[in-house]
Amino acid sequence: MPWSSNSGVYCPADLDKLQRVFDRLRSERRLAKKDREQRESLAREVFQVFDAGITNEADLLRAISRRVRRPA
Repeated sequence: MPWSSNSGVYCPADLDKLQRVFDRLRSERRLAKKDREQRESLAREVFQVFDAGITNEADLLRAISRRVRRPA
């Protein structure tokens, strides 16, 4: 990986991976476009977990899926 985690710089392959993870979790959680706050919260969570060092796509999905979701 060309950049270290927590650098705030993501290569295109990382962004593609993060988008796939976000899309899958958004679908699983049935977040509609109108659920802006929930979608933004999920996006922050995906980036935070990735920046914490979990960079494998399957591991990201597992790590975030296991987290307790807070009610809106």
